[in-house]
Amino acid sequence: MTEQTTATDLITPESRNSVSKARTVAVIQSNYIPWKGYFDIINDADLFVFYDDVQYTKNDWRNRNLIKTPEGVEWITIPVGKDEHRLICEVQIRDDSWARRHWTTLQRLYHDAPHFNRYKPFFEEVYLGHKWDNLSALNQYLTKAIAREFLGISTEFVDSRVFQPQGCRLGRLLDLLERAGATSYISGPSAKAYIDPQIFAERKIELRWKDYSDYPEYPQLYPPFIHQVTILDLLFNVGADASWYIWGHRRGSADRRLPCGNDRGR
Repeated sequence: MTEQTTATDLITPESRNSVSKARTVAVIQSNYIPWKGYFDIINDADLFVFYDDVQYTKNDWRNRNLIKTPEGVEWITIPVGKDEHRLICEVQIRDDSWARRHWTTLQRLYHDAPHFNRYKPFFEEVYLGHKWDNLSALNQYLTKAIAREFLGISTEFVDSRVFQPQGCRLGRLLDLLERAGATSYISGPSAKAYIDPQIFAERKIELRWKDYSDYPEYPQLYPPFIHQVTILDLLFNVGADASWYIWGHRRGSADRRLPCGNDRGR
């Protein structure tokens, strides 16, 4: 692993220049080892924006995710304190013990998974070879590495602070999209509760809703099968076939077992 990425390292002159050509844009807060649907949205976008200069929310996906166990699904959580008055990019990780604890848990639950050893060197280095003191930096590093190196995604990534968006709530999101040059915006279905499609139409930004309903099941440890778990579950169980179970199946079986970018596990 290269030297740890800090929050300020995410904003560079190169990133400001490169985002000017973006068209299809997705904007989501960074999550800890997200589920496969998160990467499905990333794959659909030309530009993916980590929306981390917004309010941190407790008991959410920012610092935790779900894993399979013989007793059912359980949370794997990074302790970050109870302070609600901070942005996601400001959340510091004070307790060093979480990393070894998480890696021990993943090894215990997935050591018998068919492809665990393929990815073991990478994740062992993430958890034991580095000290992470910023939640946003950790989340973004893991998401970009998994997307590029294990799923073969070529989408461009950028931090929302590059754009310095103005306004509040939906107005701020629209300002960010316009600054990013978006003509199309991909959103998860839960946003239907607060997004007004008419406003997007007035701004001439196509609004596209992501549908998570067509994912095929895959060989998964500890039945019954559950879709809503971390991407690590899919990687450890199916290896290089992972992208087929997210989006490749929509294009037919011919896409299965194609090389996935720079798959470090090979």
